[in-house]
Amino acid sequence: MLPQVEHELHKRRRSRNIGLLVVLLAFVALVFGLSVVKITQGDMMQGYDHRPRASMLPKDPAPPAQNAAPVAAPGTPAAQQGVAGASQGIGQ
Repeated sequence: MLPQVEHELHKRRRSRNIGLLVVLLAFVALVFGLSVVKITQGDMMQGYDHRPRASMLPKDPAPPAQNAAPVAAPGTPAAQQGVAGASQGIGQ
């Protein structure tokens, strides 16, 4: 039986494969590390929707005032009637 002689091509291929293995392991470690940090940080994220929970947001000290009556959009028939009715004293 003849001894197996390794060709130089195989040596180069093995070194590339080892380099690729190192890069892939570094990427897996990076993703794992980021995942651990995100989980332990206790973000205001809920589930997988990646949106902040409204229940966890601080209360607004000065909420905007509510309008008593709805306002019609300019240029619509309701807005034109409101303007004409107000000038004639109708609808008050």
